[in-house]
Amino acid sequence: MAATEILLLGDLILDVPEPDHWLAGIAPITRAADLAIGHLEVPYTNSEEEMPGDVPAPGADPAHLGALARAGIGAVSMAGNHMMDCGVPGLAETLAGLDHAGIARAGAGMTLAAARAPARMTKGGRRIALLSYNCVGPELCWATADKPGCAYVHVRTDDGSPSRPQATLREIDAASLAAMAEDIAAARRDAELVVVALHKGITHQPAVLADYERPLATAAIRAGADVVAGHHAHIARGIELVDGKPVFHGLGNGCVVTHALAPAQEHPARAEWAERRQRMFGFTPLPDYPLAPFHPEARNGLIGRLLWHDDGRLEAGFVPLWFEPPGRPVPAGARAEAVARYIERIGCDAGLPPLVLRRDGAAFMLG
Repeated sequence: MAATEILLLGDLILDVPEPDHWLAGIAPITRAADLAIGHLEVPYTNSEEEMPGDVPAPGADPAHLGALARAGIGAVSMAGNHMMDCGVPGLAETLAGLDHAGIARAGAGMTLAAARAPARMTKGGRRIALLSYNCVGPELCWATADKPGCAYVHVRTDDGSPSRPQATLREIDAASLAAMAEDIAAARRDAELVVVALHKGITHQPAVLADYERPLATAAIRAGADVVAGHHAHIARGIELVDGKPVFHGLGNGCVVTHALAPAQEHPARAEWAERRQRMFGFTPLPDYPLAPFHPEARNGLIGRLLWHDDGRLEAGFVPLWFEPPGRPVPAGARAEAVARYIERIGCDAGLPPLVLRRDGAAFMLG
């Protein structure tokens, strides 16, 4: 019997028209898998409420969730720094829209208990659990016992200020880490494969990993996770094996097409951030990428790939992607080898062990 194929995508933002078009380049890949999991970066809502605490992202059209389902994306992580940008109404509409589209979800809810609960799926008669945590703040978006929001792992700032995406985050709070481990252990009791999604890291910089990222991923694996899927940086990160289990430190953009990051726009906070992030991170977006004005190296992308064999053995690798103007992901094709070498290099530059890759059709597998 063939192995169960599970794919892992990075951030998903579809807040421009024709969502099926923007997903069309990768949809044949995701539909062919047994399960594709992505990260829902923003709320999908008509709410115009804006929550303070981070540069607010606009809500995407809730009807666009159907395009994710049509592309074969069966589950999403939701714990991230923008999920509460449209307030509680935005979250509630997003949760309802995902349920209506038949997309499993984890990481956000109307209470902390709901946000910490895993999404549960069955493929090939075997049970899979997905957990999702926001590790970068802002703290206003975190759920409590009686407040909607995201599940989280609290990583403390170096100056004691509240956790927020552009702060220097260093020390993992012990109680928060224990709560994540408790969730993983509970999911492990009822599932044969546990995927932990971590919204973590430093945005818009090639290769670099924050001090807490590898210890946090290792803690998740040692608590019982089979794979860690990282995202948030909007640029790919390296891959490593921890106790033989794969950690994708950053899946980059799965499909991000938005007008919200362009410097020339009416929303003052978004316009200011678009200009400030270029100064902070030292890059100028390529002019032919108006819907994805990220670091030029972010054109190199990947979809994480897992082959889950009947005997429980898990093989890991990735499908190389290329982002064509103005920001549409497509299979890397003739660029695949170069993208694979890029993924190897950024891992080494970040201090990860060198990868050993072998070609498997359109994918590259570890070992």
